[in-house]
Amino acid sequence: MGRVVDDRYQAILKGMNLQRGLLAEFVSVFMLMFITGGTVIISNGEDLLLVALANGLTIAAMIAAVFHISGAQFNPAVSITVTLLGKQSWNRCFAFIIAQCAGATAAAFLLQWLLIGIELPTAQSDDGAIGHIGLTVGLFSDLAQLDIAGSTIRVLILEIIATFFLMFAIMGVMVDKRSGLDNPILMGLPVGMVVAVDVMCFGKLTGASMNPARSLGPAIAMDYWHIQWVYWVGPIVGAVLAGLLYRMTFGRMTSQQSGA
Repeated sequence: MGRVVDDRYQAILKGMNLQRGLLAEFVSVFMLMFITGGTVIISNGEDLLLVALANGLTIAAMIAAVFHISGAQFNPAVSITVTLLGKQSWNRCFAFIIAQCAGATAAAFLLQWLLIGIELPTAQSDDGAIGHIGLTVGLFSDLAQLDIAGSTIRVLILEIIATFFLMFAIMGVMVDKRSGLDNPILMGLPVGMVVAVDVMCFGKLTGASMNPARSLGPAIAMDYWHIQWVYWVGPIVGAVLAGLLYRMTFGRMTSQQSGA
């Protein structure tokens, strides 16, 4: 076995300016929350293709824009995974998570303020149906569907699977230098495509979060905490599993690949 193949990504993270990286993460997740939450609102949560495209295109665009600044993590589950793989310190990881959650929360509050008075998509709460501003809720996570047996565990498993797909793509396209995709625009396209197809597949069932910050923002703005823990545990577990599996199975060069 040869040397680890993902040193390019580690070099980007080690060479970054922390303040610029934090700002890039804040702005990127703010944009993700504002655009995807706004798309859910204007489509009343019913146009899944529109929501999927909004998610995927936003991720693709922001990877192209800030990969060289922050590594384009945008997601606490991704930040935790690359930290476990030794790419950055835990202090930097926690700082990134705070920036990501702050970006999503600021966007959610701004959406809530700007869109007061228009008809919003609804979710069931303990106090009845409420209009929401882009909550990640679906068939199995809506309080109106509590008669579905095992709904919480279904959300957990589905979010693990969806985020596993996303993180596996990130490992192969952005972290593994053998992909040959040195251009962030080319990196962003396949990752954005995975996000879009995940939303199309999982969106009606769970809201297709894949991102704890994206779920936390509107939850804080609306004080809506139903199974919020699932939208943290599921994505983190899925991302970590994908990162570790990729590292163990594909993460080192064979003697042939290294030219030995």
